[in-house]
Amino acid sequence: MSEIRMTGEIRTDYDCEVIGMPAERWGEAVFKIGEEEIVLEVSAEKDVIVAIMAGDDAVWKGTLKGLKALLQSAIKKA
Repeated sequence: MSEIRMTGEIRTDYDCEVIGMPAERWGEAVFKIGEEEIVLEVSAEKDVIVAIMAGDDAVWKGTLKGLKALLQSAIKKA
């Protein structure tokens, strides 16, 4: 049996909740709004890899450390 290295949770405002979804290597959450799709993918590597996709043209992929730096720099600019 594989080792559980991370768990996932999804909650909505309809009081729907899915918790404790086990994963060994990666997990993905997909949200569809009309024809648009937003995807968040997390990969449990030595350095955690995160990918955020908003449609086909807007994609960011990097380490968790890189995502934190990106978000912190956006906050400082605001």
